[in-house]
Amino acid sequence: MGPSKRREIRSPSTSLVTEDHIYGREEVRGAVLQLLVSEKHSDASNKVPNVIPIVGMGGIGKTTLAQLVYNDKKVENFFSLKAWACVSEDFDVTVVTKTILQSLTPENCDGKDLNWLQEKLKEKLRGKRFLVILDDVWNKNYHDWTLLRAPFEVGAPRSSIIVTTRDQKVSSLMRNKEVDPFQLEELSDEACLPIFTRHALDARDFSAHPYLKDIGEEIVSRCKGLPLAVKTIGGVLRSKHEDRNEWEKVLKNKIWDISVEESGIPSSLMVSYDNLPSHLKRCFAYCSILPKDYEFEEKEVVLLWMAEGLIHHPEEEMEDLGFEYFHDLLSRSFFQKSRINESKFVMHDLINDLAQSVAGDTCYRMEDRIGSSQDEDIPIKPRHSSYLGSEYDVTKKFEVFSKFTSSLRTFLPLMLPYPGCCYLARHVPFELVPTLRCLRALSFNGYRITELPNSIGDLKHLRYLNLSHTRIRLLPESVASLYNLQTLLLKYCFHLKKLPSMLCNLVNLLCLNIECADSLEGMPMQIGKLTCLQTLSNLVLGKDSSCSGIKELGPLKHLRETLCISRLENVIESKDAKDAKLIEKTKIDVLSLEWSRDIDESKDTTSELEVLNGLRPHNALTKLVIINYGGTKFPNWLTSPSFPHMVSLRLENCYNCTSLPPLGQYLPSLKNLWIKGMANVKSVGSEFCGGNLETLHFHDMEEWENWSPCEEFPNLHQLSLRKCPKLLGKLPNNLPLLNEVEIIDCAQLVVSLSCFPDKCKFNIKNCRGLCMEGVVFGSKVTFKSIFFYRSLSPISDEGLDMEGLERLTINSCEELKTLWSDKVGSLPHHLPCLHNLNIYSCPKLVSLVAEEVDQESLQLRITSIDIKDCIALESLPKVLMYNNMCLGYICIRNCDSLTHFARSHLPPTLKELYIGDCRSMRKLVEDDDNDTNNNSTTASSSGIKSLLLEDLSVQYCPSLESLTSSGELPATLQRLFIMDCPKLESVAKSFHHNSFLTNITIHSCENLQFLNGIHNLTSLRDLKIIDCPSILSFPKEGFPTNLTTLKISNLKITEALFDWGLDNLTYLNQLEIGGCQNLVSFPEITLPASLTSLYISKFSNLECLSSEGLRKLTSLQTLHIYDCEKLTCFPEDGLPPSLLELHISSCQKLRSFLKNGLPPSLQQLEIRECPLLLEPCKKDQRGEWRRIADIPYVQISYKCE
Repeated sequence: MGPSKRREIRSPSTSLVTEDHIYGREEVRGAVLQLLVSEKHSDASNKVPNVIPIVGMGGIGKTTLAQLVYNDKKVENFFSLKAWACVSEDFDVTVVTKTILQSLTPENCDGKDLNWLQEKLKEKLRGKRFLVILDDVWNKNYHDWTLLRAPFEVGAPRSSIIVTTRDQKVSSLMRNKEVDPFQLEELSDEACLPIFTRHALDARDFSAHPYLKDIGEEIVSRCKGLPLAVKTIGGVLRSKHEDRNEWEKVLKNKIWDISVEESGIPSSLMVSYDNLPSHLKRCFAYCSILPKDYEFEEKEVVLLWMAEGLIHHPEEEMEDLGFEYFHDLLSRSFFQKSRINESKFVMHDLINDLAQSVAGDTCYRMEDRIGSSQDEDIPIKPRHSSYLGSEYDVTKKFEVFSKFTSSLRTFLPLMLPYPGCCYLARHVPFELVPTLRCLRALSFNGYRITELPNSIGDLKHLRYLNLSHTRIRLLPESVASLYNLQTLLLKYCFHLKKLPSMLCNLVNLLCLNIECADSLEGMPMQIGKLTCLQTLSNLVLGKDSSCSGIKELGPLKHLRETLCISRLENVIESKDAKDAKLIEKTKIDVLSLEWSRDIDESKDTTSELEVLNGLRPHNALTKLVIINYGGTKFPNWLTSPSFPHMVSLRLENCYNCTSLPPLGQYLPSLKNLWIKGMANVKSVGSEFCGGNLETLHFHDMEEWENWSPCEEFPNLHQLSLRKCPKLLGKLPNNLPLLNEVEIIDCAQLVVSLSCFPDKCKFNIKNCRGLCMEGVVFGSKVTFKSIFFYRSLSPISDEGLDMEGLERLTINSCEELKTLWSDKVGSLPHHLPCLHNLNIYSCPKLVSLVAEEVDQESLQLRITSIDIKDCIALESLPKVLMYNNMCLGYICIRNCDSLTHFARSHLPPTLKELYIGDCRSMRKLVEDDDNDTNNNSTTASSSGIKSLLLEDLSVQYCPSLESLTSSGELPATLQRLFIMDCPKLESVAKSFHHNSFLTNITIHSCENLQFLNGIHNLTSLRDLKIIDCPSILSFPKEGFPTNLTTLKISNLKITEALFDWGLDNLTYLNQLEIGGCQNLVSFPEITLPASLTSLYISKFSNLECLSSEGLRKLTSLQTLHIYDCEKLTCFPEDGLPPSLLELHISSCQKLRSFLKNGLPPSLQQLEIRECPLLLEPCKKDQRGEWRRIADIPYVQISYKCE
């Protein structure tokens, strides 16, 4: 496949940058920074968010510029939140949104839909000033961009998004008109020279190498101003040992004369490859199977090189030599370090194109996730192949691999969207893979497969088998006959219980990784025979006599890197621990010694000490972890000066120990110390810590009372104290380098902020009823957030300076009646930086501002208010509702005394309003009793229509009769959600002025009768009406014709389905209809051919599905059938061939599927509470099981869950 025909996708970028200088871009970097943080440019940043494009060709330095700006100290101090997302050509709003959200919160986002992700992102960004980098954007679809952008609009003013792209059209689409894009041109030769000398000579210029200057300048000139090319050719010349003759050979290489148009690759990169030694050329070409958006680990690539036989040397370990090869390519810039994950690497897109070009037909990379494209350039006999996995991979995707049975050596799924939660057709492991008899490397990493066929043992050439992140329970015994196997990866196989009993036969095994295979009951017998083993992530000690004991470690002399020994309680003879000979294993860097968590009071604590004494490691150890140790004291080897290189120590749940060892005396290099769950430790003294300590964590110390720390921690950067409820001692005073403090759930601890140095960030929660988050600037403390729990007394008691406060939360202050008053202990009247106000569970709070306070004197710029469980609250003050020109978001829940939300009109800048569980609320907007204008309704109507409100949600308000007195909705309204408002009779008199409305959901409003004028909503895309029994008919004008989603369920509509006019909805994608009692066959009417999803439920008389009606739905991908109790079978002519998902529930009489089987495209099949289908669909039955066995995801259960 020629490089000119391939799409170019940027290798995944990250937020961190390894360059400390950006050559030739100082001026543009300064301009971008000015636009971001300078007050001079605040007018250009009025829009939220402000979008700043950086445009230029591939390899020109766009990402490097964005990284340097992102990590600039001014930016760090200016923005509350920062996030980075590599977008690339395979644009997916859900994936990008998830990436951004996960960089801001630790919350697990796997499997969540776009709506959930965007709501969570809005919560995180609301009212905060943020910077987001969207790197390498290719998408030109305006709808995708507006959809992605939506959550960012809730941020504080001056929030920004930087977009890097190669395409001016993308820049024009995304940017604000007020901001011109920054166009990066090729660098001058003068600017390129320092890049070249840095990579070629590790110098700033040629002053120490004048004899190379003329050649170097000419080589730089040939790179045509492309920084990536300059770096790469410089890296190659670095290995030429400053030999002028070698440099001249590079300069005179004829490849320089090949144009980009001919090869698709810059000639400078081709020259760099041409000058690699042959062994590196082979290794680099193999990397062409790595997709362009793939971050890879060093060892991952080296193990694959080993499997292919690319590493040979009679005197060196293969793995060591592989690491050497890898670092050679890294030093030449063929690989780049990932800056967000220190253990991973990437290839730039141009370098990836180069790899594909030189690999030619030996490698095949399937970049179409669904395998639907017909690529004319598929090689005839490729040796190595990778493909982009999808959530559901069906048989059809793999048809091309059946042509490779005599040649294929590598079968590698990569970049699965949800590792561990993706599904694979049974056909692939059970039928396809056994035919690939030449395989050397095989992976099912990330698929939820539960078993492998015995025929896996017939792949006699196999050297690499990766089953990580699968649901494998047992490996076939035949795996033990794969005598050439070097690598067996079983990471995160949580369900794996047992390894093959004859695993000891794999005498060539070098790597066995069972990290986090927590269900494993033990290791098979004679594991000590695997004498070539270098990597053993975990030795699991089983109870059974058929399991290997700890002394089987003795013969494994080559173990290296990380070793965990778990379930040490199963060591019967303490002398066996010494026979493990850990002290002789000099290449082990990290050692973890673990007992099980269950505390057995009858444990022999002396025996556990003897076991731990026998497990003394070599003194070159750098990290030690001891977990759930039951002895009363630590071994002698930990309290002696035996580990001069140890930098990290973790002691966790050593519950019988009453004191900590004097680590400061014996571990001089210790930098990271983690102490957790030491339940019997009451005191910690000064002998405990050393002067080189950089991070210190104390967690779950239930009885700890006194801390007498040493005078100073000169190198401490991070301090964390969590759940130390009895701790009374003082914190250290001299912490000059401290930059992050976390103190949580230390109820007795008094924290003095004065001991924290300049620019130290702190997060303090539940310490004497106070929670604070902020940063120290010189002698001043700036609070980012404060959380008051039960009382506001810390305001006066602690003398808090709250002027810079951005986020305020008040929770469970039971006696609080008002926030702002003239009394001592009230909130300050001057809070100019306060953006977010949250008030929860204050049952006596009547008003936020006391009557005696002059509201004009309050200086507030609040953008977001959230009030919940304040049952006495009667109204919101004018200073927040009407005089505040910043308020954009209000959420009020369970405030039973509120009869209305606002008087006369809503806050003028309000964009989002959410009301829920306000039982006394009759109207959202109440007429002002003091309004003397006789036409108050008209005035109110005019005011309503001129608002900026975009989102309105009202739920569980049983007294609500109308939304507004005028019957009008704001003209800017985009989304309307109303649920469980039984007295509401009308949403609006008409929708004439609501041309922006895109989504309407009305649910469980018993008295709602009319939706007049709904056909006028030309922008409406999503309409859902559910459980509204008083709606008996639809407007005669019909539904808006631009609808893409329509859900009508449980209404008492008297009109026949034929009269609904559904055939006119030519843009409709999703249709859900429920409760049609009279239909015997469906669909008898013509449904829109554009439908991709169809959901029918509670069709109580439905007997059959219409073949003709379904056959016309050529785009249908998802079909749900629920509670159709008389349905007996599917149509004889089959379901649409486009179908991907079929969900059937509560169809009691449904007996069978189609005679010809289900569509081969089907990815998901769910059957619930269909008893007549249950038995035929059981696994290994000859009936229906044969028709569904190859569907990647099948879920069958009798009861609905």
